[in-house]
Amino acid sequence: MADPLVDNLTALLDRAASGARTEDARLRLVDARDRLAGPLRLAIAGKVKAGKSTLLNAILGDELAPTDAGECTKIVTWYREGTTPQVTVFPQERDEGVIRPWSRESGALEVDLGELEAGEVDRIEVDWPTSKLRELTILDTPGIASISADISARTQRVLAADDGRVPVADAVLYLMRHTHASDVRFLESFHDDELAHGTPMNSVGVLSRADEIGACRLDAMETADRIARRYEADPRLRRLCPVIVPVNGLLAFAATTLREVEYAMLATLARSERSEVEQLLLTADRFLHRSSGVLLTEIEREHLMDRMGLFGVRMSVELIRAGYVTSAIELSDELIQRSGLDRLRSVLTRQFEQRSRVLKARSAMAVLADVLRNDGCADRDALQTAAEQLSASTHEFEEVRLLSALRSGSIEVRPERIDELDRLLGGSGHSASARLGLPDDATGEEIRASALDSLLTWQRLAEHPLSSRQLKMAARAATRTLEGLVAAYTPVPS
Repeated sequence: MADPLVDNLTALLDRAASGARTEDARLRLVDARDRLAGPLRLAIAGKVKAGKSTLLNAILGDELAPTDAGECTKIVTWYREGTTPQVTVFPQERDEGVIRPWSRESGALEVDLGELEAGEVDRIEVDWPTSKLRELTILDTPGIASISADISARTQRVLAADDGRVPVADAVLYLMRHTHASDVRFLESFHDDELAHGTPMNSVGVLSRADEIGACRLDAMETADRIARRYEADPRLRRLCPVIVPVNGLLAFAATTLREVEYAMLATLARSERSEVEQLLLTADRFLHRSSGVLLTEIEREHLMDRMGLFGVRMSVELIRAGYVTSAIELSDELIQRSGLDRLRSVLTRQFEQRSRVLKARSAMAVLADVLRNDGCADRDALQTAAEQLSASTHEFEEVRLLSALRSGSIEVRPERIDELDRLLGGSGHSASARLGLPDDATGEEIRASALDSLLTWQRLAEHPLSSRQLKMAARAATRTLEGLVAAYTPVPS
């Protein structure tokens, strides 16, 4: 189906590339066009030991990303869908990549860098045959606040404007074990850079290793969820990461790859004497080393601890013992839900995949604007005019701009209207039900009725003489959105 935004922007990029004054400008414009047609680029970022690679493996349902402190964890690694497995290494200061051998002897990918040191590699691209990478290309980044300034800088080059260039990623999944001042400063630095380039980063926060927040008790995830809600309510954090999801990445990965033999081990624990098992599960050290009549060897216990952590073992034993699950498949499904992975997948779909075309278009527009700003094309003035007209006439771009202004406090609106306006502008997702705050299974009639009810309110605000200029602009955008929803859900006469 034709998409006027994508088609018009593609034509603009082709026109600019044909008149590029330098090869560098031409290549950037061609890359922007290809980027527009490709999957959304999602970067996973966070401090060292935040659990980035473990979460990536859970999302993919496969152990690809190394989680140890090896050389490859110091390099930005792209994971994208490919017809056959292939690893390409891109040295610094070179446009061409080199296909390198790899192995999976220990599970995760081990890449042979040859004579290159990690510091000499710009990035690694992993092509892998999986449908989970069809809509998203995931960029696994080195930890920020690393003891090596060079390693931290690799992540900053992916997420922030580098020498005036547009960020490599379209959106970011930011992992935090708790909100530290350095996390906020890190996100604010990217937010400011992106606003300067007209491309505020679309960010979702992940409260990672969430089970540790609740001391690995059975209610640990509920505790983590309450803390995440408190973070979301913080105005400073909300404008940077409006959605924060608690996730136990280790358990999520174990659940997506649970084996029958592991279920059998956990079932053995569940069938054992309750008091003895409870004593074993008081601490990780007891579970690993305490002598017990439970029919599991120390090696088997160590395996379960490495795979699931203390919280995962406790939760699994309780689920099996209480009869909630009776098979490896049922336990896997239950643990995926309780780990927070199902919710994170839903957020990724709502926040990123549903608005993928807009995020990619904004990135492509930013590249075009940057090239034109630096006089990298013939007929610059005409191209700038065409780009500005496209940007101004695209309702989705206006929504993104106003949503950013709303979250930064630039739009004065009554407190009880802030959440509604945020939703209407697509802050909670782009589906009709998400914009209106309705259940996912809302009927077309319910959607139309709700949109009509809200439409009158925002029309009045847009026309009210006491509304500020910014509020009038936001109210007009909300009105246009609601008019589109009403039209879309009005039955066509037969």
